Amino acid sequence: MNVEAFFAAPLIIQIHAISAVGALGLGVVQFTAPKGTIPHRTLGYVWVALMAMTAGTAFFIRSHPEGHFSWIHIFIPITLLGIVDISIRARRGLTAKHRAAAITLFIGALVIPGAFTFLPGRLMHEVFVG
Repeated sequence: MNVEAFFAAPLIIQIHAISAVGALGLGVVQFTAPKGTIPHRTLGYVWVALMAMTAGTAFFIRSHPEGHFSWIHIFIPITLLGIVDISIRARRGLTAKHRAAAITLFIGALVIPGAFTFLPGRLMHEVFVG
């Protein structure tokens, strides 16, 4: 494990990674804890904030020397639209649709892009394999 690679990365990448890992862990808690409770709602707000921070910081992470977006940046609007969608569904009391949308967002905006961070040349690959 190469923790030094993480601390050598730019601050924006560190913030991005910490918020993503926080959202991943909190998402697991949200899916396993009782629903419809005040803690579920409160932690849901925290989860949405972490997801928004993850998407927001991703906007400033560019892998191309010219500063262009890469293909992985498609997850930014997916994440932002997804957090709006799950919030609206929760507020309207559409619990089954809220749950399905939250699971889809968790997998589509955290698990799948997170898996790509372990490819060679990416920071998490360097931290855990390098």
